[in-house]
Amino acid sequence: MASALSRLVSYGSAHRRRMVWATIWSVLNKLFDLAPPLLIGMAVDTVVKEEDSFLAGFGLVDTMDQLWVLGGLTLLIWGLESVTEYLLKVLWRNLAQTLQHELRLDAYAHVQELDTAWFQDRSTGRLMSIMNDDVNQLERFLDGGANDLIQVATTMVAVTGVFFWFSPSVAVLAMLPIPIIVWGSFRFQKRIAPRYAEVREKASLLNGQLANNLGGIETIKSFVTERAEVERIGGLSNDYREANADAIRLSSAFSPLIRMVIVVGFTATLVYGGYQATTGVLEVGAYSVLVFLTQRLLWPLTQLGATVDLYQRAMASTNRVLDLIDTPVTILSGPEHVAKAEVRGELRFRHLQFSYRQGIPVLQDIDLHIPAGANVAFVGPTGAGKSTVVQLVMRLHDPVAGHIELDGTDIRELSLGDLRRSIGLVSQSVFLFSGSVADNIAYGTPDVTREQVIEAAKLAEAHGFISALPEGYDTLVGERGQKLSGGQRQRISIARAILKDPPVLILDEATSAVDNETEAAIQRSMDKVAVGRTTLVVAHRLSTIRHADMIVVLDQGRVVQTGTHKELLEQGGLYARLWDVQTGARKLA
Repeated sequence: MASALSRLVSYGSAHRRRMVWATIWSVLNKLFDLAPPLLIGMAVDTVVKEEDSFLAGFGLVDTMDQLWVLGGLTLLIWGLESVTEYLLKVLWRNLAQTLQHELRLDAYAHVQELDTAWFQDRSTGRLMSIMNDDVNQLERFLDGGANDLIQVATTMVAVTGVFFWFSPSVAVLAMLPIPIIVWGSFRFQKRIAPRYAEVREKASLLNGQLANNLGGIETIKSFVTERAEVERIGGLSNDYREANADAIRLSSAFSPLIRMVIVVGFTATLVYGGYQATTGVLEVGAYSVLVFLTQRLLWPLTQLGATVDLYQRAMASTNRVLDLIDTPVTILSGPEHVAKAEVRGELRFRHLQFSYRQGIPVLQDIDLHIPAGANVAFVGPTGAGKSTVVQLVMRLHDPVAGHIELDGTDIRELSLGDLRRSIGLVSQSVFLFSGSVADNIAYGTPDVTREQVIEAAKLAEAHGFISALPEGYDTLVGERGQKLSGGQRQRISIARAILKDPPVLILDEATSAVDNETEAAIQRSMDKVAVGRTTLVVAHRLSTIRHADMIVVLDQGRVVQTGTHKELLEQGGLYARLWDVQTGARKLA
């Protein structure tokens, strides 16, 4: 498997030009930063040797002329260092922000393409951790860590060259610690990487439980389990703390150990270089350069641990983000396009089989024909596969065998967008977005007018309660619509489906969680909405589907009966038993 860094570079290939220029400015900035010790060495050389100095060889015999030239070079180099520092920071930081934005957007867009079964095995908190914490961790590294690594490498190459130019013997002594430092850094990376992967995983578990608890705060309060949940969060938070502590113990030891190795090289340059200068082997100016450059070379390496630490955190996060982006999409869009206005709504289920987990069938050999414009209900005991059938129609899952046809075309051959635009869904678990009532009714159809929104609300029998809200259609519904009752949310969902005007309408337990009065209002709305379109109704309350054109009775994933309400009662069997239980005629055997 490719390394995290190579995966990141490959992902950001569209910004390669910016990466190259940012790297160039980082290198030039470090070279200008290393120039002052050379200027100091030339200044010492000028003061000591005067007319015989290094600069005198260029025709500058007068000592003051040499010093004026050195002053001018100092101003120029410091100016260039400032300019390149500005350029590298602008490029690296903008690159960090751009990649952060693109990674988060690509990860989110890709998650939306994954099938719903994939989400059932994943924690929302873990996904949030990846798209927020991990992406931000990468941004922090690109913001400064990448430049630090490049400049350390530049320093090693440039200073090594200068050392060997002036005195190979001093260079060898000064460079003695570097192999140990490099070996220690790689050794450190190898040991710290799995620890940071563990840290990110513990953070995901903690975020997941926090998201879960905040979503279920009413249940926690009603069962008086606040203390237990605090203890649960405390346990996960402590796991995260301990995972971090393990990584911190290792990372904190790096710099002090490296510092003790570095002092050996600095001492060697100071003592042996000084000896060579006193014996005339090495010029005094050159000795000054080497002493200053030794510090420039070795002391920054004490920060290598912090930089590598940041790098390892970023690479652990990079792998998690790119692993998410690389998750294969199993529900692929088909090549054929169809306009919503052209869809008649005829459905055929041909020997359909489906299972969420291998070896555990949910649907078995479902073979049905639903004419365009028909009102068809699916009923049966809990777990019979009713909701799964309509989810397959929307291609939220794909069958393991058989297929579904819409107007004679296998829905797997149709564009996913066109297919789902042709289907309206009103489900038991209504999801409203944080925003106004009007925004939620118009969700998915943004170009509609306020008059069309109001007309849809009237058909859904929602206009009355909406008008009574403090700000009418502009009233904010709160997160997940928590400011509204269940029946109100349901009627807004119906209005949303009316506004979409789909040829196929799916009503999945749309009235199961409301009172009788609200159910009657919703039923009247759905009767109006169903006119002129194919309607699939999933229901537990059989009273709501008595007038369906066809009722399909499912049991353990199989179709056991089909017919009208009257026909099924006359046949006896499961439907008649369910009817008797719901009407109180007799108990289910």
